[in-house]
Amino acid sequence: MVTKTQITFETVEVDARGAVLKRETRQRPGLILPLGEGVELTLLLIPAGRGLLGAAPEEEGFQKKQGPQTQIAVGAFALGQRPVTQRQWQAVCGLPKVKESLDPDCANFSGAERPVEQVTWGQAQEFCRRLARHLGLPLRLPSEGEWEYACRGGTSTPFHFGPTITTDLANYSGVDWEYQGQICNRGAYGQGPLGVDRRETTPADYFQICNPFGLGDLHGNVREWCADPWHPNYLHRPPTGEVWNSADSAPDRVVRGGSWNRGPQYCRSASRSHFPPETALYDLGFRVALDLGAEI
Repeated sequence: MVTKTQITFETVEVDARGAVLKRETRQRPGLILPLGEGVELTLLLIPAGRGLLGAAPEEEGFQKKQGPQTQIAVGAFALGQRPVTQRQWQAVCGLPKVKESLDPDCANFSGAERPVEQVTWGQAQEFCRRLARHLGLPLRLPSEGEWEYACRGGTSTPFHFGPTITTDLANYSGVDWEYQGQICNRGAYGQGPLGVDRRETTPADYFQICNPFGLGDLHGNVREWCADPWHPNYLHRPPTGEVWNSADSAPDRVVRGGSWNRGPQYCRSASRSHFPPETALYDLGFRVALDLGAEI
């Protein structure tokens, strides 16, 4: 039985150098989904509204595929508080097959509370299909527009924390990488500090920090599949949060969120990339969305 509840969480704001300016404890409405054998999945209710999609050219790390920056209108939906963990993945792997088989032990970095990774787009879809049939709810992958709207949580800065990020707040590569005498990965963003390079995933709730919508682990740890086919930029994009299908869509699928294996510029709210749907990588996972039109 799905439980409606209030989810308590902590948010953080940082200054341009990454120093914490404010910590605040908040509450938002959420849903607890039972997956079986005592395993649960927490979703936060994301309100309808308008928000930014993409980055302005002056934002550090801007790439043409992140523009032109625009406003989109997004309807209310629910989204997983954190990426799907290996415990949650294994619980749903035990449910009856809908279209394709799932490997309960696919992750490279083993740990019940770590995000599941090495999951293809089709396998992430299968997880949603199995759980949707099990609970009788319209569960799915989020659209790209929904993902960024939810990630920003009403903010307009590069990260929902503020103008920069630190490895005290997220799992990304916070060191400079050199190749043939040149820095190929910058570990600091803006005026922020260098940090650590953990070289592995962390438990999905490791940092205990969320954005204003109550979502955590958005800026790093694992990249996340979205439902949308790939477009090279936002030209001619409809101004909504719905999945963007068009005649010129590429077969690749959108990926969001940065990872433990990438620098901070790739963890920004506006950063986006893409892979063929059969791709399975050790820093690629997903989180689950829910349509709110159905009775819950």
